[in-house]
Amino acid sequence: MPPTRTTSDSTRSGMLALTSMALAVLTLLPAPASAATPVYTMTAFTNSSESNMYVYQSYDGTHYGLMKGPAYTPPSGLIRDPSLLRHTDGVYYVTYTTNWDGNTIGFAKSTDRVNWTFMQNVTLPTANLQNTWAPEWFKDSDGSINIIVSLRTTGTSNFTPHVIKALNPSLTAWSSPVPLSGLGPNYIDTFIVKLGSTYHAFTKNETSKYIEYATASSLTGPYTFKGTGDWAGWGNWVEGPALIQLDNGSWRILFDGYSSGKYYYSDSANTFASWSARKELPSLTGFVRHLTVLKETGQAGDIRRLQSFNFPDRYARHYNYQARIDPNVSPAEDSRFRIVPGLADGNSAVSFESVNLPGYFLRHSNYVLVLARNDGTDQFKQDATFRDVAGLANPAWTSYQSYNVPGSYIRHSNYTLRIDPINSSTGQSDATFKEVSP
Repeated sequence: MPPTRTTSDSTRSGMLALTSMALAVLTLLPAPASAATPVYTMTAFTNSSESNMYVYQSYDGTHYGLMKGPAYTPPSGLIRDPSLLRHTDGVYYVTYTTNWDGNTIGFAKSTDRVNWTFMQNVTLPTANLQNTWAPEWFKDSDGSINIIVSLRTTGTSNFTPHVIKALNPSLTAWSSPVPLSGLGPNYIDTFIVKLGSTYHAFTKNETSKYIEYATASSLTGPYTFKGTGDWAGWGNWVEGPALIQLDNGSWRILFDGYSSGKYYYSDSANTFASWSARKELPSLTGFVRHLTVLKETGQAGDIRRLQSFNFPDRYARHYNYQARIDPNVSPAEDSRFRIVPGLADGNSAVSFESVNLPGYFLRHSNYVLVLARNDGTDQFKQDATFRDVAGLANPAWTSYQSYNVPGSYIRHSNYTLRIDPINSSTGQSDATFKEVSP
């Protein structure tokens, strides 16, 4: 994780002639950003391959940007239904379906979510096991690490959800599978969350093809169904439910509309009693398949809008990968940026990362600001880094000096954002902005 964003007093004071003047101005500056951004990490296989895992990242739980794809290919077999966990050792682990038929599940690990190492395939000790599908991590409130997995034995037509428990901290030894009582006779793709003392299971009825809902007071059950058939309005021929809790306290379920080739999400603000109409997952619907999302907090960077000083109804936004200021920005996410420690200088400068295109930053190119994907080069990092200084038109606001063209500042000209030297009062106003919470 990058370091927490800080504002350098020496950098700010260096912009002023006298130390006493610097101290006076600094008292008017906005407080240094210190809040952390939630980070949602998605692992998925795709319509293009059952043997490759893709990793995506989001800051709002809706818009995801590719971190790496493919990010992991197992040494043999498939990687369907990859489920993601961050363990107490700080390492990320995925477990996944290794094949359509068989008695194993696979494991891989990573320290950065991008570079993955195969661990092992674990054989489940169940006699005549024919299918071992859709393993999902579940960490219980007692700290135990479990995997919920759908099993079917030879000669039977029905799947039954089971749970296995980690027997060591390295997640290399596992208990024998125990069935989840009450989730039958034919259920797969079971995802469980625990609220208080109640276990909430979302599971696909493999007979009717609906995602149904059941609760229990014990992880192994017995479960009682609270919602069956089309209880939530999602329709049937859907599978692979995965849940996350959003910052506003509501819950989001994501699921695979495999017959329509779409991926959907739906939200509940009343603890699963009712759900919003399903919507397609922006940019990824039709490509990703059976995914899991892990939510974490603590990544440095504040989500802000940049308000123009002399056109206060206008905000910085990206449009067709160009940067400009507009009123009534739609979609609103186009005007939201994570203000993060500078890519080229994390101590005394900042960079602007798009919220709805994670991994894309504002940078200058031929003096014009554009939104571009971080290619990791030093040139990109410098072009995308700016020193935040006291506002040139109002020291209570902020101006942004280019890191590698130090005499130039972000300013608007004909509503387009660019970097220029500032040598007039109009230029000072054009180059002054306020960081506003969305």
